Amino acid sequence: MGIVNVTPDSFSGDGLARDLGRAEEQALQMLADGADLIDIGGESSRPGAAPVSAQEEIDRVLPLLERLCNLPVPISVDTCKAPVMRAALAGGAALINDINALQAEDAVDTLAGVNAAVCIMHMQGEPRSMQNAPRYLNVVEDIKGFLQQRIAVANQAGIGHERICVDPGFCFGKALNHNLALLKNLRLFSDLGCTLLVGLSRKSMLGQITGRAVADRIVASVAAALMAVEAGARIVRVHDVAATRDAFAIWQAINEQGQDHD
Repeated sequence: MGIVNVTPDSFSGDGLARDLGRAEEQALQMLADGADLIDIGGESSRPGAAPVSAQEEIDRVLPLLERLCNLPVPISVDTCKAPVMRAALAGGAALINDINALQAEDAVDTLAGVNAAVCIMHMQGEPRSMQNAPRYLNVVEDIKGFLQQRIAVANQAGIGHERICVDPGFCFGKALNHNLALLKNLRLFSDLGCTLLVGLSRKSMLGQITGRAVADRIVASVAAALMAVEAGARIVRVHDVAATRDAFAIWQAINEQGQDHD
């Protein structure tokens, strides 16, 4: 999943705000580099980010969605607001990527009335304050239990498992030790019976480990994505599609070789 941010304040420094031409160019390059789907975001969720109105988010996202909806890959829209979801779905989005796990008013009903997929993510708190003092009794079990509960709510509304992705929400209200525990135990989330989506690209945990700035975290991001896939992730949300694809190609070639030593 290639990330295209039409925001002025993305944590990764790649927010394209209203530069529609550059945003479209970035999406097309990601497609050429091997992206299987494109995720458009119109509201920054970096730590400390201020919220924007639903209309502002729609004004940022819809023009790009209109340009991309005829591409040969699904387009996802990253939003937690029901009005933005409705506008995105009407504009051709195939997936709603919700960091708030369909907890906003009308969000569940909006997805229940369509055939689109949805990603349910865990976040402790909200972006402005989520990294202040995150705490868990058992981070893996707490987050797994939360996702299980949100899946049940979605199922009750008529959204089947086959339409749901789950994301443990790395760096969304998690300290470094929480993130490492999640990555180490990622395979346990496959028990939920939904497609596992993971976003680790360029995140702060990688900077804490390597000491590198956001722009210098490509290698760390690729390594983390590869570990996630080995642990059961089926979608990885990345900024650097070509580099990630290259790593996966090597990993896949080795796995396909199997036990044949000839």
